[in-house]
Amino acid sequence: MTSAFTKDPTPEGPGSVSGAPDLPAGFTDTFTSRYVTVGNLRLHAVVGGEGPPLLLVHGWPQNWYAWRLLMPALARDFQVVAVDQRGMGLSDKPQSGYDAAALADDLAALMDALGHQRFAVVGHDTGFIISYALAADYPDRIARVALADIPGPPGTAPSPPLFLPQPLNDRLWHLTFNRVERLPEQLVKGREDIFFGYEFAIQGGKLPEEVTNYYIRMLSDPEALRGSFGFYQALDATIAQNEQRAGQRLTMPVLAIGGAESYGTQVAEAMRSIAEDVQGLVIPNTGHWVAEQAPDEMLAALSAFLAPYRNEKTARGSRPAALTL
Repeated sequence: MTSAFTKDPTPEGPGSVSGAPDLPAGFTDTFTSRYVTVGNLRLHAVVGGEGPPLLLVHGWPQNWYAWRLLMPALARDFQVVAVDQRGMGLSDKPQSGYDAAALADDLAALMDALGHQRFAVVGHDTGFIISYALAADYPDRIARVALADIPGPPGTAPSPPLFLPQPLNDRLWHLTFNRVERLPEQLVKGREDIFFGYEFAIQGGKLPEEVTNYYIRMLSDPEALRGSFGFYQALDATIAQNEQRAGQRLTMPVLAIGGAESYGTQVAEAMRSIAEDVQGLVIPNTGHWVAEQAPDEMLAALSAFLAPYRNEKTARGSRPAALTL
């Protein structure tokens, strides 16, 4: 396979595999950080494993590291590609291009560069929205899509009212705050621990302090802070795009996953209005951060859902070799 990485430097620092803390045992034996240039954008991806391709798309305010507890087991059956979306982690942080169509195009180009025409996708939070756009905009390329823990893509159902009961307001207020141009980063700079610490705590369940501290450290650079708000500041465009996407229901299998202490059954209910074949799952005793709070349950669900895709690829003899440079 022709490398897409030879002209790019090796990713380093805490955002890379070599510098990330507390990875599962043997993680660096399987996974490597790589930069992939697509057009004028350089994306960071963590790649490893052998088998049909599986793209993992994290949410806000995280990076590829959100999937670390699932990746070693998934890599036994799939070539796993855990990407930092535009504006986050070690990927480039341009001034524009944060609407769902552009972000989906980024990931389609990434998988092209890696030699994968057809693949499965798992997305969480903002990664849910990007993965839905990817499935809707590139239906012939997406074999299956698993979407975790938001109540549907914005624009495919009526928006919640401005004045919400306090528990919901406390969880959703960031949607409007983050959309304001330039002001959020000015207010949050120097107070990242307060702002992001609150967001990690309020969304249901609790991540270990060392994990939230890692994410906060990754977001404390001014460019990373600005990039983290880019998705929200393009929501008008994303909502208009999703209103159009909703007119053509997804036909590939969809797994809709909710944490019982977060959006629960709302995830599957939302997806059934815009997709033909939806399996719903609620993970008990789990909040919003499903891949980190309930990795065993998440892994079992993904393994079962992806088994037909894995078996189809193996039966056809199209199981790709491990990526080499």
